[in-house]
Amino acid sequence: MANSETNSEAMEEESRKPICLIILGMAGAGKTSFTRRLAGKVVDGSRPYLINLDPACREVPYPANIDIRDTVNYKEVMKQYGLGPNGGIVTALNLFSTKFGQVVDLIEKAGKKHKYCVIDTPGQIEVFTWSASGTIVSETLASACPTVVVYVMDAVRSVAPVTFMSNMLYACSILYKTRLPFIIVMNKTDVVDSSYAVEWMRDFEAFQEALDAEGGGGGEAEGGNTYIGNLTRSMALALDSFYADLKCCGVSSHTGQGIDDFFKLVDEAADEYEREYKADWLKMRKEKLEEQKKKEEELKKGDAVTEDTVLHKKSLIDEVPIGREMSDMYLKHPANESSSDEEGTEREPEIDDRPQDVAMFQEFVRKHVKPNNTGHET
Repeated sequence: MANSETNSEAMEEESRKPICLIILGMAGAGKTSFTRRLAGKVVDGSRPYLINLDPACREVPYPANIDIRDTVNYKEVMKQYGLGPNGGIVTALNLFSTKFGQVVDLIEKAGKKHKYCVIDTPGQIEVFTWSASGTIVSETLASACPTVVVYVMDAVRSVAPVTFMSNMLYACSILYKTRLPFIIVMNKTDVVDSSYAVEWMRDFEAFQEALDAEGGGGGEAEGGNTYIGNLTRSMALALDSFYADLKCCGVSSHTGQGIDDFFKLVDEAADEYEREYKADWLKMRKEKLEEQKKKEEELKKGDAVTEDTVLHKKSLIDEVPIGREMSDMYLKHPANESSSDEEGTEREPEIDDRPQDVAMFQEFVRKHVKPNNTGHET
């Protein structure tokens, strides 16, 4: 009897998957600081599994288990494609997303030791939320593990009703686009108490009074009867259903206040995923597997396809991480960093020093980014 219980516990531990938290928010809201605070939280004897998806950051203030900068050279992408900062970030994410299925394999493996997996996204929120790579990342995660979207708001900069409403509209659009459990985190409560935001969400009259007091952007003399005031008031009424079941909490990334309450909401959101979202994502996963099977059958028929078409088909197949072998290609290698680089870039190790999968993917990146090695160590 004891042996059977031990075996069942071992099987449960083997099949356990971490709760994935996709951290989103406007630039300056404190996403990375919030992730750093979560990184220090011990739950079930371990800290969260950490992933950095921002290829343009110079430093990561937490010990990332997976770091996009180890795989794609952001500055080289900008140089070779002639792109600006945002275009470089989008392209780097696109290259990384072609192999994101292997990242999910590592996340699933990490579920044996970690209850949570925290994914820090680029500062430019639109780069992730409205790009193809962002869709691939969120859908691949949601089809494999319990996934929750965490929208970080700056409580200090949202005290103005119009700014607050702009944040709420963006949050609402992300909620309906991702179709995943959603939590709003009011950050920086050590500076401004977030109770005002909760009151505005729960009580329309309180929000209207605040809007009238500010003048709706048109001054007190006009009593908020301006175009922006009337528009904001109308949007607040339209968001009533959005507010109804919305999970939100105030936290301070600086002091750690509210972090325990946040994790309680995460556990509730994970249960919500299992009850209401999982069936839809499993259905979508099944459809993509069927699509994958059809594509493989087409390839077997000997259709003449170009190399680019094959790579495109492979990237579509990798959206659903089923049955692939585990790879350590994305594990963080701190020794890759070079303090002598004035611009803060990281030294890229020799291909021969990396695992076989890493070498293959680096060849893929180099071929499509067409890098020249000027200024880089060889």
